[in-house]
Amino acid sequence: MRLKFTKMHGLGNDFVVFDAISQLVELTSAQFRFIADRHFGVGCDQILLAEKPSRTDVDFRYRIFNADGGEVEQCGNGARCFVRFVHEKGLTAKREIRVETASGIIVPRLEANGEVTVNMGAPRFEPADIPFVATQRAVTYPLELAGTTLEISAVSMGNPHAVTLVEDADAYPVGAVGPQVETHPRFPMRVNAGFMQVLDRHAIQLRVFERGSGETLACGTGACAAAVAGLARGLLDSPVRVVTRGGELSIAWAGEGQPVLMTGPATTVFEGELEVPVK
Repeated sequence: MRLKFTKMHGLGNDFVVFDAISQLVELTSAQFRFIADRHFGVGCDQILLAEKPSRTDVDFRYRIFNADGGEVEQCGNGARCFVRFVHEKGLTAKREIRVETASGIIVPRLEANGEVTVNMGAPRFEPADIPFVATQRAVTYPLELAGTTLEISAVSMGNPHAVTLVEDADAYPVGAVGPQVETHPRFPMRVNAGFMQVLDRHAIQLRVFERGSGETLACGTGACAAAVAGLARGLLDSPVRVVTRGGELSIAWAGEGQPVLMTGPATTVFEGELEVPVK
């Protein structure tokens, strides 16, 4: 099976993007894992599909598959790449589009300066909506790990996030702690684990161990979740500059019930054709 693809990234969080409107893209989990493999495939954190919408009030359907082959609900850096992709491919002339995802509708807009702003919708805090096992909603929760207890904020940005405040993000053992948080039994759908250092009232440094992908250079929904968690705890003021290992994002949130606005770059790296083994 030979497929045309585009390699893109948002702050180093990299994607293989397929136009599933102009070509038939029907892949198994094993084939997604092959594409994401950095030695035998193209290599990426996630694979993105641009599809025809299934409803009349949106422009496209957006699907996301992690490097482990599992489909997930949302990807913020991918959303910025998505609007650039459909614009560059001539699939739309609109600079702002409505996009259907597994977690609801998002509205990305291609700005005149080349950056992309995405209305990510309102964050959700009720444990059942994340999902997270807790008797009632709280600003923070204790999370028992092997030999330690973390204080986390739990929030959904269309996908689940656990945000921990740390003193030094660079020095924090994300590689050791991240997998324990990701697979913690209190998160029945697993979780993206964010580790946030507050730099000042308008800036944080962030590392994210993503569900199904491991630590990435940047995570758009993770940046949204971390900023929201810091704002909800009274540690930050909007807008928040989020410094990741791949670059910076700007996150704005006006408070409960209001949408989160994420602004940052989206970059096309190269295009190609890939022979996908039949599996």
